[in-house]
Amino acid sequence: MAKQNTMPRLKALYNETIANNLKNELKLENIHQVPKLEKIVISSGVGKKREDKKFTETVELTLRKITGQEPTSRLAKKSIATFKIRKGMGAPVGYLVTLRNDKMYEFADRLINIALPHVRDFHGVPRGSFDKQGNYNLGLKEQTVFPEITFEDSSVLHGLEITFIIKNGSKEGSTKLLEAFGMPFEKEGK
Repeated sequence: MAKQNTMPRLKALYNETIANNLKNELKLENIHQVPKLEKIVISSGVGKKREDKKFTETVELTLRKITGQEPTSRLAKKSIATFKIRKGMGAPVGYLVTLRNDKMYEFADRLINIALPHVRDFHGVPRGSFDKQGNYNLGLKEQTVFPEITFEDSSVLHGLEITFIIKNGSKEGSTKLLEAFGMPFEKEGK
């Protein structure tokens, strides 16, 4: 029996409706000018606990479970005496996963529709987290909002930084793209 290639829900939605709607809404001349999700980068720093083997293993395992990819360890780029960090030091200062194509859309769908509704006292994600290129940064205080994380994995809590890299993005265009995907932004005026 042949394996069926099914397109992720958000990718199909983007190709079928969102791209054309954004082109008209933003008054763009060409479909290739429409903002498009290029990649999602999920990272977590280990900070002062970089020597704690259990903590670093938990961070690495968490990223592996929620993304389905092997995280890469990041070494210090410069020496900082107050944190006792030397450039290129052996212990990693954080872990990083870059998602592209289908995995990126599947992760975005799970984040928006499953993980974010599980955040305690959630009133929406902040609107002011866009950079000049239209990329969006989202920080989570703990990894337990993802259903892939078991009770044993949640004994050591750590935060996550999620960055949506958007091609042809501007703050306005990127906001409209993420809203079309269902990103629950805070209500205006709060």
